[in-house]
Amino acid sequence: MLPSVLVTLREGLEAALIIGILLGFVSKTKLFHLKKPILLGIGLGILASILTALFFSYIAGGFEGKNEEVFEGVIMLMATGIITYMIIWMQKQSSNENNHIEEKLLNATSNQNVWSIFSLSFLAIYREGVEIVLFIGAIISTSTVLASLVGAVIGLIGAIILSYLLFKTTVRLPIQSFFKTTGVLLIFIAAGLFAHGIHELQEAHVFPTMIEHLYDVNDILNEKGTFGSLFKAMFGYNGNPSLVEVLGYWIYIIIFALIFFIGTNRRINIHQK
Repeated sequence: MLPSVLVTLREGLEAALIIGILLGFVSKTKLFHLKKPILLGIGLGILASILTALFFSYIAGGFEGKNEEVFEGVIMLMATGIITYMIIWMQKQSSNENNHIEEKLLNATSNQNVWSIFSLSFLAIYREGVEIVLFIGAIISTSTVLASLVGAVIGLIGAIILSYLLFKTTVRLPIQSFFKTTGVLLIFIAAGLFAHGIHELQEAHVFPTMIEHLYDVNDILNEKGTFGSLFKAMFGYNGNPSLVEVLGYWIYIIIFALIFFIGTNRRINIHQK
C-alpha cells in the first residue's frame, strides 16, 4: 500500500497545486465563468491520461525508456510555457489599483487567457495522470489490487488536502497580495518543470548532459524519499542534477523573478504618480 500512497501523493501534488492556484484565482477575482474551462481541462485530462496509458501499455508495446522520457520532457516544457504566460499575466494584474479591479480583470480575461487556463489544467492532470495509471499498474503486479487502489486513493486525498490548505491560505489575502504570492509559487513550480523537462530529454539523449551530476545530496535529502518526493513534486527537486539542469532552473528563476517584481514595482510607481 505504501508505494502507491507515495506515488499518487508525489504525482498528484503538483497537479493539485496548480489546480488549487487556478481555482483560488477564480474565487478571488470572481471570474466564475473561468471555472468551466478548468473543470473541463480536469475531466479531459483524466480521460486522456487513462487512454494514453492504455495505448502505450497494450498497443504501442510499453511506455518506457526513450518514449517515456521524450513524452515527459515535451509535456513539461509545454506546461512551463503556459505557466510562464500565466506568471506574466498575473504580474500585470498584481500592480492594478484595487478600485474596480474586478472590472479590469474581466476586460483582461480574453479568449486567449481562457484557452491558457484550460490548457494548463488539462496538462497538469494529463501528465501526472499518465504516470499515476502506469505506476499503479506496475505496483498492482507486485501487490494486491485492493491494497494498491486504497493506497492510491489515500495519496490523492493527501495531495488534495495540501492543495486545499494552500487555496484557503491564499484566498484570504488582499487581491494584489494574492497575485504576488501565487505568481512567486508559479515561478518556482515552472522552474522545477523546466529543469525536470531538461532532465528527461537528457535521459533520452535529446539534450546534452555536459556534467551528469554537478553535485549529489541524496544522502541528505533523497529525491525518492517521502520529503524529497514532495519537494520534487512541488518544485522539481533533484538530488543529483546535471549542470544544464541547474543552469536552466536558476536562469529561469532569475529571469522571471526580475520580470515579475521589476514590472510590478514599475506599474505601482506609475499608478502612484
